[in-house]
Amino acid sequence: MNTQTLSRVLVVEDDRKISELLLNYLRADGYEATPVFDGREAVQCVSQHAPDLVILDWMLPGMDGIGVCKTIREFSDVPILMLTARIDELDRLLGLDTGADDYVCKPFAPREVVARVRALLRRASGKVKASPQVWVIEDASFRISWMGQWLPLTRIEFMMFRTLLARPGRVFSREQLLASVHDSHRDISDRAIDTHIKNLRKKVQVVEPASDCISSVYGLGYRFDIPE
Repeated sequence: MNTQTLSRVLVVEDDRKISELLLNYLRADGYEATPVFDGREAVQCVSQHAPDLVILDWMLPGMDGIGVCKTIREFSDVPILMLTARIDELDRLLGLDTGADDYVCKPFAPREVVARVRALLRRASGKVKASPQVWVIEDASFRISWMGQWLPLTRIEFMMFRTLLARPGRVFSREQLLASVHDSHRDISDRAIDTHIKNLRKKVQVVEPASDCISSVYGLGYRFDIPE
């Protein structure tokens, strides 16, 4: 691989053994991997050096992973993969609410982390290329075109789908999707989100029967994946 095209991964982990393990696997897979051991230093590094992806531990000195994630999201859309020993659903939702794109729970297999990194980078690089070809959004008329055809969406469906399309690969909780409908949220419950997602899938599949671009993530919510 040409060193000029290496993706740069920032590994934010204060456990030196875990950090070294991840660095070795990432470098063996062809990434340029750099370690950081402190939360505040991580924010500074992302601001100054703009890595292509951040692997972020939950528990850190200086500033915890949630604080780091919130701060980074104020100025960057860099993909963030969070590492955590906290497997409670509410903890995972908290991480997603603050802007993490994916989760890996400790203990983990290093190869799984590398695979998640590869997938997040692929989604990030494909987002700009695919969106003009696959979908077009018209905010003024609350319309979304899929593969050249306008979908017959309700206003709520439009706002939810627009939220998913804005961040391919990111998991959105029901609460986040509910918040995305703004002044319409009083008319629906969080469980009604499931019905709206089901309707969205059907309307996309009328245009593209083989499409399965909206995935449910057990215990967390829903994710949009760019069709290949």
